Amino acid sequence: MQPLYQLLGVESPSAIAIISLSLMLIGGFLVTRITKRLRLPNVTAYIVTGILLGPFCLNQIPHSFIEHTDFLPDIALAFIAFSTGEFFRFGTLRKNGLRVVIITVLEACLASVLIFILTYGILHLSLAFSIVLAALAAATAPASTMMTIRQTGSKGDFVDTLLQIVALDDIVGLVAYSIAISIALASLSGESFHVMNILIPLLKNMLVLVLGAGFGWLLKLLLGRKHTTDNRLIIALAMLLTFCGICTALDVSPLLGCMSMSTLYINLTDDDKLFKQLNYFSPPILLLFFVRSGISFDLNALLRPAGQLGRIPLIVIGILYFFVRILGKYLGAWLGCLWVGKPPATRRYLGLALIPQAGVAIGLAAMGARVLGGEAGNALQTIILSSSILYELVGPGCAKLALFLSHSYSNKLEDVVPEEALAPSPVPKTTLELLIERIHAIQNTIPQHAVNEDEAAFTEAAEEQFAAMQRRRPQSMFWR
Repeated sequence: MQPLYQLLGVESPSAIAIISLSLMLIGGFLVTRITKRLRLPNVTAYIVTGILLGPFCLNQIPHSFIEHTDFLPDIALAFIAFSTGEFFRFGTLRKNGLRVVIITVLEACLASVLIFILTYGILHLSLAFSIVLAALAAATAPASTMMTIRQTGSKGDFVDTLLQIVALDDIVGLVAYSIAISIALASLSGESFHVMNILIPLLKNMLVLVLGAGFGWLLKLLLGRKHTTDNRLIIALAMLLTFCGICTALDVSPLLGCMSMSTLYINLTDDDKLFKQLNYFSPPILLLFFVRSGISFDLNALLRPAGQLGRIPLIVIGILYFFVRILGKYLGAWLGCLWVGKPPATRRYLGLALIPQAGVAIGLAAMGARVLGGEAGNALQTIILSSSILYELVGPGCAKLALFLSHSYSNKLEDVVPEEALAPSPVPKTTLELLIERIHAIQNTIPQHAVNEDEAAFTEAAEEQFAAMQRRRPQSMFWR
């Protein structure tokens, strides 16, 4: 199909870029109207939009645009990593002890170990490709799981454990990727393995971690003064992009540094309003990133042999990755719960709720593909993108099943509001009276104004800015 900019006779590179951006934004929004009815997360819609706009379907986005926007993964991952640090509160970790950390490390690392055994030990793929793909298996997408919890109104030990794990899971994934990419770079150098080949990249990441903490302290100082809310947002964005640019110039992943920046900031200030404002600002950037990832998705590569990786078709590697990662997540969660003494229901079904994989894994795959390059990089990104679509299709259903089987929610009214939770009465209550009391009890738990917290923070910032303009208006009229 002929691209829209060619039909319009547009030749200006700037105009082509603007048209491409508008198509990506409009297309991403329209496809979410379909996925919303199917109860699928927006990430799935964005990736599908990219595939539709890409060279294998409508061919609306030129290849030059994709090449010139290779900075998008870095910026998108900086936002994702910064938002992850909000959940890394020292008080929460001290309160929960090591139990959640043990479960998280086991379920994430066992998935990575099984994928590495599969790719390097059984399929005999290259070390660099195998270890990076194995590290990506650790990451989990919390968005769809948390969405399912909200929709079902689930509560209990199972839900508490699950929420704490998904908050820490991406942190383990980021650390695993940093170690894996260091080993991959040492392997690709062609030199014999030395301890320093691995230690030097690791030391660079540790330096970035410390530098990120320094930026978090500086952000606290800059935002500690009196600023209008729009200037707070500008300062935060400037600091985040500055740090991301420094890491890109040093050829080091900004993920751990952005995470340490937000971790130190939230623990020093307890200012979660900034995170809400950033979360309300970032969706267009994340949309463009995921749509761009979908455009880069090579459908033909799935049916071809893996080239320099071996003779096995990529689709076979992708299918094996899909199922082995699920097995690793389930076994790791089961062993972790057994170790720390979690109830049988939590032990049996926790792994089912950790299947989804999207945001962080896709971003890391884009960066890993840039490091590996060639067919290996293309294969890495293709496997992660295709499996992420499948994970996001089956993940919410598996999470809902896990919540139901663990008795975290129920469709029966007497389970939602048991008779013990109602007001005691000396006279036995009729069935109708019990029904009315249960309905009143449920109504009391429903919030009066279901306003999104991110939207509320952004709206509050706009109202404060408008009020400041109103206070300045009489003075400006006087000077005129």
